Amino acid sequence: MEDPNRGLITVTSYLLDEERKHPTATGKLTWILSAITLASKYIAARCRRARLEDVLGSIDCENVQGEIQQKLDVIANETLLKCLGNRGGLAIVASEENEEPIILRSSDDPERPYIALFDPLDGSSNIDVCGGVGTIFSILHHDRRAKPLESAVLQPGYRQVAAGYVLYGPSTILVMTTGNGVQMFVLDPSIGSFLLVEPDLKIPKAYKSYSLNEAYIETFPEGYQNYLHWAHQNGYSGRYAGAMVADVHRTLIKGGVFLYPPTKKAPKGKLRLMYEANPMGMLIEQAGGKAFSGLERTLDIQPEGVHDRVSVIMGSTEEVDHVLAHLKEKP
Repeated sequence: MEDPNRGLITVTSYLLDEERKHPTATGKLTWILSAITLASKYIAARCRRARLEDVLGSIDCENVQGEIQQKLDVIANETLLKCLGNRGGLAIVASEENEEPIILRSSDDPERPYIALFDPLDGSSNIDVCGGVGTIFSILHHDRRAKPLESAVLQPGYRQVAAGYVLYGPSTILVMTTGNGVQMFVLDPSIGSFLLVEPDLKIPKAYKSYSLNEAYIETFPEGYQNYLHWAHQNGYSGRYAGAMVADVHRTLIKGGVFLYPPTKKAPKGKLRLMYEANPMGMLIEQAGGKAFSGLERTLDIQPEGVHDRVSVIMGSTEEVDHVLAHLKEKP
């Protein structure tokens, strides 16, 4: 018999239940995560109406990464900054679209124990062709001893206290972890709430599929080229949506491996460690998978700057191991 309560657990009720398991919890983390869910509902609505509201395309302006900003990049970024900036508990917010972290309170304030980082609209160029896009977020504890204050952001991924993403597609999906497994929620637009649909989500241990842009194969290091040659010989399929959120979501649900190798043009890799690789790495690990940057565990990397870039290998344990085995082979 179907559980009569299934589908009636909202993200807020889930977080409040988690709070009750920790007697010292203050509720500040729940308050911050609720701001992210509020922002994501607004962003989802703007994405659905992008062509109707004429917010497709670029604004002929580059962000700090040297990339042309899309109109919805700016809308998503401003929405998250407004929602998070008004919430207590946050000392610092940092966005992929901004050059420097934003200090919300310069004093040594113990009432603001968290830092929030986010990529406001991953894959934003997909909007023009009605493709999948998403928001990625990461929450860290604020080290009030850090000097200057901005340096408190520079923490390795294993110190994250929460991470997640929102995928804006045929439905709006929130996948999140607070360090106690991975939970998947779907936005029910009829009631305006995210409902729990998959508690304690686990990634399959193996699946013959990889996700990467093979157009750059000739610029990949030899180990990645050897892996792809091996995968072709062993019946693997390739899937690539052009947005990390969409590709990692498929990998998380079905299994396989998501790859973003280094290239001759980007020898350190192209994905942002703190805005993309770390939060996605935490989710994959919490779901039972693995996340590496080259031969190093992604969450162990000590960032030197808030916009550091890395390569990425993440997904099912057996599939990640296949890639690592080829990287370890001596020429």
